[in-house]
Amino acid sequence: MPACQSGKQGFEIVQLTTTNGISFYQFENINLLTGVSHGVFTRHPGHSKSPFDTLNIAHDIGDDHRSVEENRNIIAGCFGNRKLVYASQVHSNRVLVIESANPGSSVPLTGDALVTNIPQIALVIQVADCQAVMLVDPDRQVIANVHAGWRGSIKNILGRTISTMQDRFGCEPRDLAAGIGPALGPCCAEFINFRTEIPDKFWNYKNKSHHFDFRAISRDQLVASGVRAEKIAISRICTRCSTDQFFSYRGEGKTGRFAAVIGIDAESIIQFKQRIVILILGFHVNYLGVLE
Repeated sequence: MPACQSGKQGFEIVQLTTTNGISFYQFENINLLTGVSHGVFTRHPGHSKSPFDTLNIAHDIGDDHRSVEENRNIIAGCFGNRKLVYASQVHSNRVLVIESANPGSSVPLTGDALVTNIPQIALVIQVADCQAVMLVDPDRQVIANVHAGWRGSIKNILGRTISTMQDRFGCEPRDLAAGIGPALGPCCAEFINFRTEIPDKFWNYKNKSHHFDFRAISRDQLVASGVRAEKIAISRICTRCSTDQFFSYRGEGKTGRFAAVIGIDAESIIQFKQRIVILILGFHVNYLGVLE
């Protein structure tokens, strides 16, 4: 198993174990924040059979429906059995704002980025080489989970997500913490047809053998959108090099999808509202003092 290496700015992705024995990774910088639960799960232990063995959470790729639901229940159990929000991912730059605790009940969700300030739900990205990028605004209690495959990256889905967080929730990019999960590394991200697939403005991210560094692309897009570089954690785990731990479409072809999950805890919303009340009361007292 490859060692977990630190990102450029020093934050690490570290492996933890929950009380029910399910192993998952967490970002060190997001772990420092209160009121947010998150995890990047491996491909074990679950119920799916080969080639989806074993903790596959994706429907519509050929796995047994019951096995997938059992696997999703395993993930939910690590988050207090809260509602997990999934979307049909289509390699777009469509950002979905989740505004209720029961989204997708009437119309299935389709898009590649999820944003919310609703507590006690969790946003799920399904991956097998693409990046799952988590964003957290701890001051405004807003989170995002982004499916950033190469198609989404060249469409700058990360910049579009941050703009949505600004427009809908008043988030300031400099306040965001970000984590880029295990994905296809520059060691394995070869694009022999890059001239027709990838715009030339991204060609400076490739080496002479036409391998692209999409981690660096995501980092630079985050920074260009206003996220501070020291608040970005980058996993150096390559999924294709680590098929013992993660699903990899490039490495295996027909395979499953592992889960990257993030949610706001209910307690943090209570604390957030209390903080707002204290600020309002403090302003009121100071205002009265000025009048006197």
